Amino acid sequence: MYDKLVKEIQKQAYFTKHKKVLIAVSGGVDSMNLLHFLYIYRKKLDIEIAIAHVNHKQRIESDTEEAYLREWAENHQVPIHVAYFSGTFSEKAARDFRYSFFKEMMNEHHYTALVTAHHADDQAETIFMRLLRGSRLRHLSGMQPVNAFGNGELIRPLLTYSKRDLPDIFHFEDDTNRSLNFLRNRIRNRYFPILEEENPKFKQALRYLGHESQQLFQAFQDLTQGIDTTNCSQFLSQTPSVQTVLFQNYLENFPDLQVSHGQFEEMLHLLRNKSNATYHVKSDYWLIKDYKTFQIKKISPKTDGELVQKMLEYNSIVNYGQYRFQFAGKDREGIAVYSLHPILLRRRQEGDRIDFGDFSKKLRRLFIDEKIPSQERANAIIGEQDGKIIFVQVADKTYLRKPSKHDIMEGKLYIEKIRNR
Repeated sequence: MYDKLVKEIQKQAYFTKHKKVLIAVSGGVDSMNLLHFLYIYRKKLDIEIAIAHVNHKQRIESDTEEAYLREWAENHQVPIHVAYFSGTFSEKAARDFRYSFFKEMMNEHHYTALVTAHHADDQAETIFMRLLRGSRLRHLSGMQPVNAFGNGELIRPLLTYSKRDLPDIFHFEDDTNRSLNFLRNRIRNRYFPILEEENPKFKQALRYLGHESQQLFQAFQDLTQGIDTTNCSQFLSQTPSVQTVLFQNYLENFPDLQVSHGQFEEMLHLLRNKSNATYHVKSDYWLIKDYKTFQIKKISPKTDGELVQKMLEYNSIVNYGQYRFQFAGKDREGIAVYSLHPILLRRRQEGDRIDFGDFSKKLRRLFIDEKIPSQERANAIIGEQDGKIIFVQVADKTYLRKPSKHDIMEGKLYIEKIRNR
């Protein structure tokens, strides 16, 4: 098996970009095979290897396994990094802890690849788990052989091999793998055996499903690569089905943004039916649409960073630059606002233009005409709502967009200069 595997790795060029490689080793048969394989072929693959091991402290044998790996590493002159799990144990907590530790080690010791021993059985379990949880079709493709990770890549060279294909080398058996307290164990030890009574090749069928899903979305991407998704004209000229998948593809650019099916449909409805809109997705993420384009932006309402955009929502106060902005009701003197949608506070951008009714003017021209000093121009604050600039605050002056005769005042904006104490 090892000879076949090394040829496949060379063919796929998994390690071409990598010199220092970190191997995740638990002590089980799969990770011990991976460790032995990469150690034997390290010169042929032109890599330097190291071990990363997490002692979860959940079993009596944990310390014995750690001691064995430390001794193995010393005897084979391979660096080893060990971490000890802390906190309330769960499958997710343990996984998050491990991968956080792996990233930390990659950063600290300049490894550019993390290699894990996930194999074909793990792939089938992952696809089935995602199916149970109602994941989108695109995510049923399962784990990929190579993913971006930390400051480099996560590589899974064993994904096409089943556990039964692995040589029976020295390893530790983890009794908790038989416990039905964890979903993955229930899938492996309870659900799969029942389903394999109906179809002995059920795990293989799941892997085929994952592969076909991946092929399907790759084909879609190839066929639509000429479409600028965030261009409203191009996006809206597609069929509803194509729009749906295009928008799904766009959201993949934000891996830490998890959107529910309901939120996705709500955003899609907004893109199809609103000319201008600002939609709070979750956390610091906003969907902002105007007549021409739309985009997801990460905007913090709390950060002190001077150049970061901030969102001012109705009935809130935000400090930005040297000013305090309050967006509230109409009960006192202030600047009329004709929508209750959030106001984006930002710095000037190339091509910015404000509408004065009978004419509009580029901010660059406005600042020249008004003789605004260069330093003040750099500190100008732009207020944007529903895709339009509604005010410019510069050099203690406020320039306002002229409303149309159909606009109805909904609230007021109050701007106060923050005095240095």
